[in-house]
Amino acid sequence: MREAALQGVSRRKGVFTTVRDERRRGEPDLVERDFSASAPDELYVADITYIPTWTGFLYVAIVLDVVSRRFVGWAMAKQMKTEMVL
Repeated sequence: MREAALQGVSRRKGVFTTVRDERRRGEPDLVERDFSASAPDELYVADITYIPTWTGFLYVAIVLDVVSRRFVGWAMAKQMKTEMVL
């Protein structure tokens, strides 16, 4: 496809879930990209994602223990608000 200058077409609309405030600085990297720990409950990581469904998006926030890779906590909501993440 590259040699023929062809590219795929997506009929999906782009989804923008975050609008970044350019005036605000980013949060500091508290673990300095070192995701190693010697024992459970020393270091947790978190993530937020969304799952498209027929009725809209489902937002999911999770917290994982780095050593055991087990869920420490999770939350789901129809809107991505601070309360859900906390």
